[in-house]
Amino acid sequence: MNVVSAGKVLAVCISEKTGTAKRSVAQCRFIDGRGIEGDGHIDTIRPVSLLMSEDIEAFNAAHEIKAAPGDFAENVVTAGIDLRKAAVGDQIKIGDALLEVCQIGKEVLPQHYSFHGNRLLPTLGVFCRVLIDGSTRPDDQIELHK
Repeated sequence: MNVVSAGKVLAVCISEKTGTAKRSVAQCRFIDGRGIEGDGHIDTIRPVSLLMSEDIEAFNAAHEIKAAPGDFAENVVTAGIDLRKAAVGDQIKIGDALLEVCQIGKEVLPQHYSFHGNRLLPTLGVFCRVLIDGSTRPDDQIELHK
């Protein structure tokens, strides 16, 4: 597989339950076939979510309310990598871990979490499953492989 885009991890975020904002942590551990240790989405069909910091910054520029990492319930906030180039089946290397893209965006349901009525993950998020265990922290390299 070839690297088609690269950048860095800006933040890693978890929450104990689904349907809530996530909080930034110093690092997280990806578990093969399960998701992120300590996160409410572990063992679900789309256990890891990624969102580009550029999309959060665009939201913040257009709204009075300002979002921080995790406010849209994303696990990994990226910088510099173009996640719009990702397709189902592509692989994403983050730190020591290897993820596989399993879904681009998602259906919006009334019970899904929103940040003051706003949702970015359904239209801009990339969802992955874990193929190889590993840990990551802010400033780690992230690569999209096709």
